[in-house]
Amino acid sequence: MSDHSNNQGRAYEYICLLTLYEEISASRKTEIKINSAYHAAENAWLAMSDTFKAILTQSAKATVSTIFEMEPMIIENSDDVLTLHIQTDNEGKEGDVRDIVIARQDVKWEIGLSLKHNHFAAKHSRLAKGLDFGKKWFGIECSETYWNDIKPIFDYLTQQKAENKSWNELPSKDKTVYVPLLQAFMNELNRSNALDSAVPQKMVEYLLGEFDFYKVISIDSKRITRIQSYNMHGQLNHSSKTIKPQIHIPLVGLPTRIVNLEFKPNSTNTVELYMDGGWQFSFRIHNASTKVETSLKFDIQIVGMPTTIITINCSWK
Repeated sequence: MSDHSNNQGRAYEYICLLTLYEEISASRKTEIKINSAYHAAENAWLAMSDTFKAILTQSAKATVSTIFEMEPMIIENSDDVLTLHIQTDNEGKEGDVRDIVIARQDVKWEIGLSLKHNHFAAKHSRLAKGLDFGKKWFGIECSETYWNDIKPIFDYLTQQKAENKSWNELPSKDKTVYVPLLQAFMNELNRSNALDSAVPQKMVEYLLGEFDFYKVISIDSKRITRIQSYNMHGQLNHSSKTIKPQIHIPLVGLPTRIVNLEFKPNSTNTVELYMDGGWQFSFRIHNASTKVETSLKFDIQIVGMPTTIITINCSWK
């Protein structure tokens, strides 16, 4: 993600946090926890134009009533303090994709929002010479076969980097880098899956985080904010003492098997993973900079999801 897009995303986090605070604090005790992530988001917001601020504000305001209808614990009138905070990057790296966390300490309850501004990517993981993706993604160390397969690819990239080459100077990066690296990735995923039947579930938990959340996507061109529910562990949609949710959010089943894993038709840089239960992901490998680096980044997209993931489009006023 570019610095520009990253700053827009942080600004969106800030106005969503502020909008939630304004709406919730009108009916109950509410506090914003100030941390480094809050300051970064605030600085990004202040750097935006007034026109863009107005767009983000409309997007944020469109979601509030729907979130309240799904989560009555937010608006329950009680004496305890509800807190809001933006998560730091370190928290996100530890298996938590939530950007904003809404919590009530006295009743041990919290939910999270994962915010996206005009993009739908699930994750931006990397493959690199010494990076054990298997251990990180699903707890199985990559095999010696995998390391042997990727060694010549990264040796080649190390040499090209030493010569200060740009990616567009490589004669055939698709055949020499993308295809063999993705093939090694697929082979290793299949090997790990044969060793542990829980790999499909663990992969989804890695890609989407260990905590349930609502994904909030601002789609500026359509003037809608899309909310998707990822209720995989039953952490969302709880009733309060006095109010039941007005919108029912079903439990989402995690996958149990890999149905198919192969290159996307007519593509040399993207593989597609199909699992049971409606889970489908695409993994597009790409260079994240102009100059050659010894690691490559995935753009991981959800291309299919279970029908129990509810999608609600909230129109802007």
